[in-house]
Amino acid sequence: MSGHSKWATIKHKKGAADAKRGKLFNKLARQIEVSARAGGGDIDSNASLRTAVQKAKAGQMTNDAIDRAIKRGTGEAGGDNYEAITYEGYAPGGVALLIDVLTDNRNRTGADIRSALSKAGGSLAEPGAVGWQFKRQGIILVEGVADGDELMLAALEAGADDVADDEGTWRVVCTPSATYEIRETLEAGGYKIISADTPMVSENLVPVTSVEDAKKLLRILDTIEDNDDVQDVFSNFEMTDEVMEAAAG
Repeated sequence: MSGHSKWATIKHKKGAADAKRGKLFNKLARQIEVSARAGGGDIDSNASLRTAVQKAKAGQMTNDAIDRAIKRGTGEAGGDNYEAITYEGYAPGGVALLIDVLTDNRNRTGADIRSALSKAGGSLAEPGAVGWQFKRQGIILVEGVADGDELMLAALEAGADDVADDEGTWRVVCTPSATYEIRETLEAGGYKIISADTPMVSENLVPVTSVEDAKKLLRILDTIEDNDDVQDVFSNFEMTDEVMEAAAG
């Protein structure tokens, strides 16, 4: 599991996701609005909207809130026009960052991202400087697995490409389009899902060995992710559990 995946899992287990549920719902609603505006409000014919809705449901967003977001996107209710932008940058130590945003003010968001990076010793990069290192994958994290062989069989039969045990947390890898269907299959089989998402993943990992550098990196990730316009942040750092736990405090 990459360092970024480990950090996301730690925050989830500590309840950080629950503490920021309102902010999360706002981001999910924005994704639904943009997808509905681009391809219409029918989830059966709009694959992007279907994915956004599945992600919202996985985040425990209510059906009423999802319906309202779709209506804002299709123009049945008031809504803003958002622009999708991906910023590329570097955190301290040369860690690569991809930052996906949906914004109604490009200048404001760009300034916020630049400021967050520079204050922590990072920097923005030119388009293409970082993105080539990443590819999108479907990743489902499962915990409390009693029989790994049974999970592997169930996941592979559902369409997964790989299943691996990461120190008690099982990682199911698949194509992005199959992620949420496989999640539903595993949940129906009684498995406890920690998360199911389609992140951008890099095989070019950058080791972070200093606790001080790790603190700076995790601080910059938290600051960027806390921005209302930021939808996702992806990075390629590698960090031992000991360094991450020390840095997380």
